[in-house]
Amino acid sequence: MHEFPITKQIIKIASDKAKENNARKVTRIALVVGEYSGFIGDSIMMYFDIISKDTPCEGAVLEIENVKAKMRCPDCEIYYVRKPLSFACPECGKDGEPSEIGKEFYVKNIEIET
Repeated sequence: MHEFPITKQIIKIASDKAKENNARKVTRIALVVGEYSGFIGDSIMMYFDIISKDTPCEGAVLEIENVKAKMRCPDCEIYYVRKPLSFACPECGKDGEPSEIGKEFYVKNIEIET
């Protein structure tokens, strides 16, 4: 349910950009959602269709780029997607540590129609 307020904010950001540029409508919004961002892309999509009605975003395409979370090996310094129930580095076998990859959440691009 916490996707509702963030979806409202996405629509506000895109609508404000359209207004700043004297655009009639928003045609596309590209969003990046990391696996560990705490947000679920499908829920954002559902809320977007509902909340965007009667806004410049109504009818816009919402594209969501999902980013898999990656671990970082402190010894090898490589990034990797961990296997279920394992933190082991695929190169050296030592346990990796969480990285920032997969925590992303941002609007990547907004397309408007003038």
